[in-house]
Amino acid sequence: MAMALIAMPCLQGCDKLLEVKPDSSITEQTYFTSEADFEPYLTGIYSAMRSFANSDLYGSQRGDEYVNGINARLNAAVSLHQLSPSNGAADWQPWYTAIGNCNLLLDKIQRFEFADSPNTKKRILGETYALRAYFYFSLTRIFGKVPLMLQAVTDDNVPLLERSAETEVMKQIQSDIEASVQNFTSMTNFAKNVFPSTKYRFSYAGVQALKMDSRMWSAKVLGGGAADFNAALAAAAEVEASGVSLNADFKNVIAVRGAANPEHILTAFFLRDEGATNFAINLMALTSTITGVINADSIVSAVSPAYAQSGYLMSPGARSWFSSAADKRIPFTYVTERRATGPTGSVWVVKHPGTRYADDRVADNDLPVYRLADIILLKAEAYAALGNTQNAVTELNKIRKRAGIGDYTGATDKITLETAILTERGRELYAENKRWYDLVRFHKGGTIDIYKFVPNLVGKTTPLYWPITITNLGKNAKLVQTEGY
Repeated sequence: MAMALIAMPCLQGCDKLLEVKPDSSITEQTYFTSEADFEPYLTGIYSAMRSFANSDLYGSQRGDEYVNGINARLNAAVSLHQLSPSNGAADWQPWYTAIGNCNLLLDKIQRFEFADSPNTKKRILGETYALRAYFYFSLTRIFGKVPLMLQAVTDDNVPLLERSAETEVMKQIQSDIEASVQNFTSMTNFAKNVFPSTKYRFSYAGVQALKMDSRMWSAKVLGGGAADFNAALAAAAEVEASGVSLNADFKNVIAVRGAANPEHILTAFFLRDEGATNFAINLMALTSTITGVINADSIVSAVSPAYAQSGYLMSPGARSWFSSAADKRIPFTYVTERRATGPTGSVWVVKHPGTRYADDRVADNDLPVYRLADIILLKAEAYAALGNTQNAVTELNKIRKRAGIGDYTGATDKITLETAILTERGRELYAENKRWYDLVRFHKGGTIDIYKFVPNLVGKTTPLYWPITITNLGKNAKLVQTEGY
């Protein structure tokens, strides 16, 4: 069932959050007049989650997964690490619009008892707290310090806030996660293995996946150490108790939609008529650009530039991660073009094949936000960080077994094992908008030196966090630019 993407009044009313004055506001007189108003409003907020999950700009482009294709689509300032407040800086307004929607819902729902359906109220609260935690987690991974806006804005009195320390933002993220968990588990029909019928919304397992992800960031980037690693492992156990399982065939990781995918925990939904906005159009080959290629049928392509851009190719470095020809993930990750004459050609990404319709192929695959393989590899990473080599290798081998590349037989010193886990994440989660965050986490954890590891960062001192736009700064005198810019 398609998730409705509803244009709610608050999407305009709160779009000036953190500015001096909003252009308009939403009040209880114009919305939230009945219990029935909350479900569609919550559904509308999910459109923001989907948009952020679909963005390769923050999750991939600063990393080492791609090089430009025939139609260069990588943002030059971003991919070349030439960021400045006036070049490639990020606008955090969309996140605060989404956060503002969460704040308003949380504020207004309190006076409604949901007498006939108390479980509905708890579920809505559980999802909303999870969404706000997800939005703030996205923000702090991109910008580091960010303003903590937690109150609903219903008039022109918009507070001007300073950027809060990363540790304070993380405390709020964990607080929202625990509030979400409390609401889910207090439902009279609660069960760990209950998912929305589509997996396109937060469930108990989805919140636990977010908890694990955020705790791993806190452990390595914010210095939380063993306490955070152990909390992450406890969250992983809750995810596994939900009944999710690895697909036997790696092809199905992307090919099977979230609703029917046993591996997916939380998924961003796409339809054909939204294919032109799916980030995978940058990976898909424009058919005209592979004319004369012998193995063109094995390359994911579309005729219309609305659905294919030939924008990104797999980088040589990423290609080298797949060192075993036996790796079952290869044919569902990339294809190297072959021509009758001349050298071997471009390496095309085929992980997001879309759907072949009568008139053309469209990039309409669902995008996993969290899937079990991601959680298993985070477990391996946590165990390795805690010095539990045996468990780390056991988790790592679960992924290697499905890939058909055999058990890990390398050295088990901390750096070597953690580097192997990072490489395995690169193979397994390639083109899933996670690579940059992985690189920052392993850099902060001491496994790699990102300034020597990422080709486009070598010889540069560009900060790992993003600058905020001059426009953002100009709207709030209490804001200061990200350190290093």
